[in-house]
Amino acid sequence: MVKGKVIGIISNLITIEVDGPISQNEICFIINYKERLMAEVIKINGNLAYAQVFESSRGLKIGAEAEFTDHMLEVELGPGLLSKNFDGLQNDLDKKEGIFLRRGEYTEPLDHDKTFDFKALAKKGDEVHSGDWLGLVTENWIDHKIMVPFKLEGKWKVKDIVKNGDYKITDKIAVLVNSNGDEETVTMVQKWPIKVAVKAYKEKPRPFKIMETGVRIIDTFNPMAEGGTGFIPGPFGCGKTVLQHAISKNAEADLIIFAACGERANEVVEIFKEFPELIDPEQEESSWKEQQSYATRQICL
Repeated sequence: MVKGKVIGIISNLITIEVDGPISQNEICFIINYKERLMAEVIKINGNLAYAQVFESSRGLKIGAEAEFTDHMLEVELGPGLLSKNFDGLQNDLDKKEGIFLRRGEYTEPLDHDKTFDFKALAKKGDEVHSGDWLGLVTENWIDHKIMVPFKLEGKWKVKDIVKNGDYKITDKIAVLVNSNGDEETVTMVQKWPIKVAVKAYKEKPRPFKIMETGVRIIDTFNPMAEGGTGFIPGPFGCGKTVLQHAISKNAEADLIIFAACGERANEVVEIFKEFPELIDPEQEESSWKEQQSYATRQICL
């Protein structure tokens, strides 16, 4: 593990003298007493690394130790991702104690002890590529596909795959082998760097169907296509967030991902308070709280 020593502090921009090779956008942890502050390398100059701390650097001193992880900032993908409330570092907010976020406290985004009902889609001997479906897990009412890891290149063959049943996300569900004899053990969870594009797809269909937002003025004068992009420009306090809430409640969509960046606290609290009480008419009019019909409305702060 490459380590370093803090030699400069300007707000949350930290200068670190390192003792080995590091990479751009690599994640490091700066030791501040008992706290481990996560930071990202944004510039390298010789043996000096300039890192941006994701949290407050108050109390940090010259000479503090830094540890580099040899990987970029990653998102953990797998069953259990839906119905969650995350902060910007994918910490599970429901696991946090109290109403305030504590500096240097990080939680696992997914539950590694919970079991999920896995149904195999691939079979032994199938030829697969990165992104191909090996199986699925029904999460709420959405089929969460378990894919061949995105990092794999070329053709692979399914050497073994488990039977349908309940498994933890870290359990082995398949073994893949390539033409060189290299084997890859696959679980239901994988990590992927957030700044690296996922290219594990065969084609990208062009949008062709209008998405009904439930807001008549948008559907009539400025319709948005399924798979397309829309945006709502405007000054402070003009109602952009309220309009986004209305679209989230009424749009013809199976999954809503709400990313709240720079939002006022009262507007975010409204989401936590109001959305769990919504009724989805397509889910036999059962409330979100009872059957989690809207529980896939994931809120990222």
